[in-house]
Amino acid sequence: MWLQVALCLSCLVLSSQSQDRASLRRSNDHNGRCQYTFTVDNPAEASCSGTSGGPDMEGVKSRLTLLEALVSRLLGGEGAGGEGPGAGGDKTIQEAYSQAMGDTSQLQEDKEQLNRQVQGLQRRVDELSVEAETLRQRPCHQHQATGAGLPLHELNQRPASDSLYQEMKAEVTEVPASRLIQDAGQNHTGCGELVSVGEPVLHRKADSITGKYGVWLQDPEPKASPYGNKTVWRIDTVGTDVRQLFAYEDMEQFAKGFPMKVMVLPEPVESTGATLYRGSLYYQRRRSRTLLRYDLAYESLAARLDLPHAGFHGQHPYSWGGYTDIDLAVDEQGLWAVYSTSKAKGSIVVSQLDPESLEVKRSWETNIRKNTVANSFMICGRLYTVASYTAPDTTVNHVFDTATGQGRGMAVPFKNHYRYNSMVDYNHAQRKLYAWDNFHMITYDVSLGRPSRSSQ
Repeated sequence: MWLQVALCLSCLVLSSQSQDRASLRRSNDHNGRCQYTFTVDNPAEASCSGTSGGPDMEGVKSRLTLLEALVSRLLGGEGAGGEGPGAGGDKTIQEAYSQAMGDTSQLQEDKEQLNRQVQGLQRRVDELSVEAETLRQRPCHQHQATGAGLPLHELNQRPASDSLYQEMKAEVTEVPASRLIQDAGQNHTGCGELVSVGEPVLHRKADSITGKYGVWLQDPEPKASPYGNKTVWRIDTVGTDVRQLFAYEDMEQFAKGFPMKVMVLPEPVESTGATLYRGSLYYQRRRSRTLLRYDLAYESLAARLDLPHAGFHGQHPYSWGGYTDIDLAVDEQGLWAVYSTSKAKGSIVVSQLDPESLEVKRSWETNIRKNTVANSFMICGRLYTVASYTAPDTTVNHVFDTATGQGRGMAVPFKNHYRYNSMVDYNHAQRKLYAWDNFHMITYDVSLGRPSRSSQ
């Protein structure tokens, strides 16, 4: 703007832009008021000849009057208020600064409020941690008496006197004599007859249709290396050329679905009758009565043998079908084959096999029709059969003792929680049944009674 004023001054005062000079000075007087002082050189006079000025001076005055009017209009009358030309800008900056300071103050208040909320939450987390640790350190029966299993807020709201009474009551709870007798009759270390089968425990569900049914196991007596008793093995048996054997480092990796190795078997697998024993996978070759022993350490076949006269590929399956003609099993006494022959006319034949050569060591023919039972497993040299593969509440309905050659009916409760149980195998090291129930891989705890005289 000052450049524009100077240009206008030059236009009004100077007659020759190349020779004339003009200057504008702005300053406060002794009273602090803003004044503008214009200095114009006269190109025609070296000095003033008189005080009155003359006609040239009159011309200069008229030009100055016009210039003052122009400056007054450009500045918008700011001289009347005694403010400088930058006052409007200073006011704007001051307002922006005040607003910024206000925003900073609000942000600081928000930060302090959030800090208070975080501190409150941290105190609550610490309180919950203490309560959880206290609950973990209490005995199981005390948890039940004091409301374990209830939401934490409900537990905290219970009166202290009621909690104390319940704790004292739990310590004097009576145990029925029948339960003591039952516990005393169970055998937790050696062999004995099956007393009960526990509730199914889910470990994993198959991801695709190939896992509708299959085999999953852990080796009860593994060799020293490279796989141990924690290694989990799995075969999905839906398909016409089943060869993949999945190995998982332990049960945790199995539950997550992360195999550490996938082996490709040299011969295809038939159905769900495979088993594991002493570092080898035993299975039936597809569409044949041939039994194979696959060495897991060397990843190669170690033995091959046709099971004499055994039915195969749908001749004598279990009631659910699936070409389950030959079912291999392992227990405390070794390796077994459960099958039937044309001579047995569909009745179950149990044979004990040599685990190295697969030769039949001894056979027993039972009076249990194979196609009338859903599955079977061996425990302590006894064959047990399951009545149904779909009924949610069924039974272990037959037992055959190879030590006596005798069989009888029984009714031990057994649950098919997922309504299509296609595989049941016993692991004597874990004392569990491993099962494959409609895509679900589950286990059952089992309880055995005291050994009978015939089995001692």
